[in-house]
Amino acid sequence: MAQKKLQRFADLKTFSNVLEYPQGMQGNWKAFFKNEHPLVLELACGRGEYTVGLAELFPQQNFIGIDVKGNRMYIGAKKCLADNIANAAFLRTQIEKLPDYFLEGEVDEIWITFPDPQLRTSKAKKRLTHPRFLRLYRQVLKLNGFIHLKTDSPALYHFTKKVIELYDLKIVEDCNNVYHQPQIEAALKIKTHYEKLDIAQSKKIHYLKFMLRPELKDIDQQLQEILKNEEPIN
Repeated sequence: MAQKKLQRFADLKTFSNVLEYPQGMQGNWKAFFKNEHPLVLELACGRGEYTVGLAELFPQQNFIGIDVKGNRMYIGAKKCLADNIANAAFLRTQIEKLPDYFLEGEVDEIWITFPDPQLRTSKAKKRLTHPRFLRLYRQVLKLNGFIHLKTDSPALYHFTKKVIELYDLKIVEDCNNVYHQPQIEAALKIKTHYEKLDIAQSKKIHYLKFMLRPELKDIDQQLQEILKNEEPIN
């Protein structure tokens, strides 16, 4: 297994659609993709199923899967090269470094698909929809750009709704059970490796689409106090 990982890391360095901690990419993504299409990010993309699936569905948009784990990213990147999917790329870096790679307003939408829900209250700041991260997204996301969350974790779904309410953000779509809908958007039918595992065993897939305000309130301590006093949601 260790040898396989090493080989994948070596291969990634030869992939034209993978950038590992690159320099000078702010404002240069249109040149990278050789077009003027909207730019969409998938954060913590894992194996990249969503990045690949969205790129196939929407050829007039550019997609970048972002993750620090190159061993997983390799799978999606290799598929894109094999299938000539030119509007998808992968960026290996930490999510905290987003402003190092994108200019203000350079990103049109952000997808967060099946991230670690960080169930312990003490780990709330690591949740990818915590205001700490939302402020990072605000730095690169265009005004009125969308954030999509798809998760099997009721805890993360309800936490995100609490954040949206408390910080006076705008919900565009809210679905408590994606596959129970009579009609399902094509983008929501894409399944990741982690969705298939059903780690949360919730038997439901939750989806939120929301928008940020130009400035997020500085009430993170108030949020933390609310979380401490709430009953945990499994």
